[in-house]
Amino acid sequence: MISALNHMARLARAGFVFAREGVFGVVDPSLVPPPGQLALRMARLIERPGAKSGARLSRALTRLGPAYLKLGQFLATRPDVVGVAMARDLESLQDRLPPFSLTEAEGVVAASLERPVAQLYASFSPPVAAASIAQVHRAEIDKDGVRKAYAVKVLRPNVAAQFRRDLGDFAYVAHKAEEHFSEARRLRLIEIITTMSRSVAMEMDLRLEAAALSEMAENTRNDSDFRVPEVDWDRTSHNVLTMEWIDGIALNDHKGLEESNVDLPDLGRKVIQSFLRHALRDGFFHADMHPGNLFLDPDGRLVAVDFGIMGRLGLKERRFLAEILLGFITRNYRRVAEVHFEAGYVPGHHSVENFAQAIRAIGEPIHNRTAEEISMAKLLTLLLEVTGLFDMRTRPELILLQKTMVVVEGVARSFDPKLDIWKVADPVVREWIERNLGPLGKIQGALAGAGELGKVAGSLPALATRALTVLEQLETMTRDGVRLDDATIAAIARARAKQLRWRTVGVWVIALSFLGLLLSIR
Repeated sequence: MISALNHMARLARAGFVFAREGVFGVVDPSLVPPPGQLALRMARLIERPGAKSGARLSRALTRLGPAYLKLGQFLATRPDVVGVAMARDLESLQDRLPPFSLTEAEGVVAASLERPVAQLYASFSPPVAAASIAQVHRAEIDKDGVRKAYAVKVLRPNVAAQFRRDLGDFAYVAHKAEEHFSEARRLRLIEIITTMSRSVAMEMDLRLEAAALSEMAENTRNDSDFRVPEVDWDRTSHNVLTMEWIDGIALNDHKGLEESNVDLPDLGRKVIQSFLRHALRDGFFHADMHPGNLFLDPDGRLVAVDFGIMGRLGLKERRFLAEILLGFITRNYRRVAEVHFEAGYVPGHHSVENFAQAIRAIGEPIHNRTAEEISMAKLLTLLLEVTGLFDMRTRPELILLQKTMVVVEGVARSFDPKLDIWKVADPVVREWIERNLGPLGKIQGALAGAGELGKVAGSLPALATRALTVLEQLETMTRDGVRLDDATIAAIARARAKQLRWRTVGVWVIALSFLGLLLSIR
């Protein structure tokens, strides 16, 4: 009870901030039941002057603190939950907060790495960037007589407790929503908050970000046009991440790219194809590939930073993605529909033909038009409508992938407005399909299946022994009945007596309440 009151008090404060910043002003009253319309009108009365301009939700989330900032960024990847328009507004949400002091940062580093900062680094600068979870410092390290620049990411002090409290509030709202609204259950709000909580927990352990960097470095070691910074594991811990400083040109620095005579259309192709290779080939991709997280190094390679948000795809999801992309490229909408059914994403009682017709409504606007005429937002809206119409349950990993694809395409289009994502994606998708779904892939799949069958066959004797033991126990129970020892019988009796006592108390409370009601009427 006390916990629920705490949740409601903090959520009431959040509601007040939303009202002050004019967030409720963007809600269409016609879509809200009458009691809700009254609440909306009351909320509009306390809007601060000037709240109608600008990004209202972004301002409110920034005021409410780090966890709400992360919620906004996370919901920007879930247009199926907040709608396409809201998701696009949230994309501009800047995860920037005032930095904490250099003294505090040095204290965190020294405590975490168990050595003074002066022994760890030859130099350690004031913060150069600050976000909701951590901030970054530029440092130098002497190695073998050579001084090299590094980026040192330091976790904010006491940030974990604040996130834990606010995430508890979000989970409370999700549980209540799923209890009372079927749409909330379809959107799987509890799972969304659980996924966000897991993601934030991973972001707050900088060793895991270092591990993601290391894994992607292994995956891309033979790629000629993509790499990631090198991690200094000796200076990395739960609260501190030390990695190579990148001196390349940020992809949001268009002036710098033009002055360096970079082939911009080729750069757009690199962005698209690198992302698709990571998603399809490796099943592990950077899920926050906005221009500020991408650099072009002097060798012409893309370098990604900030590995706090990563996406994973199993072989099933990768096969699904490859066949979907190929289906759109070749306009084979029947196959696109069949893949949804084969993956179990669309319930079997629906018609494949009807679903293929709906997919055609998404795919046809792509073809026979120039690239700049294609509205990805409109296509995304249609896809989300189809998702709901055919009872397709939300797949968080696919939504994250889809959202990242939209961001990546936006980055690539900023360098080549006429870029056709389907033509650029075609060779990567076909290569993966030939390798994994062609004859060689089928042979490898058969060999893997044979290996699994071998494991099962090897465990058959142990399974048979356990099955025989269970059957003997069942036979004994059938013959002699279930026996309870004295302690078990006594425990059952105590539990029953306690249950009866509380039931009796409840009856008396109801009776007294009813009597009080009668007296008040008289």
